Amino acid sequence: MNHPNECILILRGKSRKGNIIVEGLVIPPFFHTGPTFAGFPHSFLPLDTSYVGTVHSHPTGLAKPSVTDLHNFFGFVSIIIQSPYEDGDIFAYDRDGNLLETTISSE
Repeated sequence: MNHPNECILILRGKSRKGNIIVEGLVIPPFFHTGPTFAGFPHSFLPLDTSYVGTVHSHPTGLAKPSVTDLHNFFGFVSIIIQSPYEDGDIFAYDRDGNLLETTISSE
């Protein structure tokens, strides 16, 4: 499966006792996408303490954060969803690129 561009969203939620709880998604202003990068200028974001990180796709099927991903880290967590975009294709990382435990709940 060939996907032309990455996509990116801001995660809205809470950080409680070391756990990040994602409650919603926000489309970032002035975002840009391409075959190997998706981003947005952080300076255009309003001050909002409910922003806990970002989620973006990796159409190549590799979920490991790139150097560019780490340099553009925002918030507490970066979630990468790799192709083919199923439940087992969701990975969370801290700002150092360390894999975090994830739990998916529909609550």
